[in-house]
Formats: sequence, structure tokens, C-alpha cells
Amino acid sequence: MNLEFFNGSTFHDWILFPAMIFFARLSDVSLGTLRGVLAAKGKKRIVPFIGFFEVLIWLFAISQLMHNLTNFMCYFAWASGYACGTFIGLTIEERLAIGTQLVRIITNQNCDELTESLKKENRGYTIFDGMGSRGPVKMIFAIVKRKEVVSVEALIERYNPNAFYTVEDVKEAEKTGYAKSKSKFDFFAKVFPVVKGK
Repeated sequence: MNLEFFNGSTFHDWILFPAMIFFARLSDVSLGTLRGVLAAKGKKRIVPFIGFFEVLIWLFAISQLMHNLTNFMCYFAWASGYACGTFIGLTIEERLAIGTQLVRIITNQNCDELTESLKKENRGYTIFDGMGSRGPVKMIFAIVKRKEVVSVEALIERYNPNAFYTVEDVKEAEKTGYAKSKSKFDFFAKVFPVVKGK
């Protein structure tokens, strides 16, 4: 076995440097994707911290690439790290399930059991009478935590399986009348309090 491949410059040029670039890009793009999603949701206290580490890692990655401009493996590692980082960033954000969403339910059937179940699970809702193309309908609007949407969808499938419903992101919801759960980012809220209206 030729050990020169592992001990000489070949190892650094074709394995070590590309691997460093790949994992650096994987990290900074994951952070960048997560930062973009959180910024869109108005989480402005945590976003600057994510941006700091994102740029720091990116600078390391670009410095390694600039030192290996003639090595095509570094370019491959850069592109691969970007692609994988985007996927991982979105997966992390999906697992965290941060934010609030509006579930809009429209049904032309009796929805008493559905609304009673929402009430039992302490989920606030507002119901309106409406008119659809096939006659009178009920419109139910419920603001829920993103991680709770699945359970609301399960209630819809159970009590009103033929109902039409949509799910939309809500940037901010206040004065719902329900106790607020502690946020994952309460620490940042204490360090960097935000005064509304400024």
C-alpha cells in the first residue's frame, strides 16, 4: 500500500482541504437558511447571533478556497456543501417548528364537534357564517403554534373530513387570551428587550 497518498500533499489537496470546505459550507449555509427563515418570522433577537457565526464560518471557507483555486475538488466541495447546507437548514427549521400559523377551515357540514374539540384542547378560534357556491358554510379561524398544526389537522380529518382548510404563517399574534408558552429564545429577549413602537 502506498502511504505517500496519506502522508504527502496529495492527501491535503484532494481530501483534507475539500473536506474542510465542504463542512464549513455545510455549516454556514445551514445557519444562513435558518437565519433567513427566522428573520421572516420576526425573530430579530436571535438572527444577529446566527449571522455572526454564519459569516465567520464563511470567511474560513472562502479563505481555504482561495488558497486552492487550481483544485477542482475544492469547487466540488463548495457546491456540495451549499446544497447539503440548504437541505439541513430547512430540516432544522422544520424540526424546531418555530412560529404561529393560521388555520382557516371552511365547511358546509355541522362543525359543533370540531369546535368543541378545539375548545377542549384550549385552542382559540373564531367562527363566521358564510356563503359558498353550494350554499351556506361555516368559516373557522384558529391561531395555533406551528407545532400544534398537525393535531388540529387530525381533528379536522376526524370530525369534518370533507372540510376545506388552509394553513398560513402569522408573523405575530397578540392578546389571544391564552397563556403564552415560554419561547426557546427567552434568554435573548431578556438580554435585548424590544420596545414596541420604536
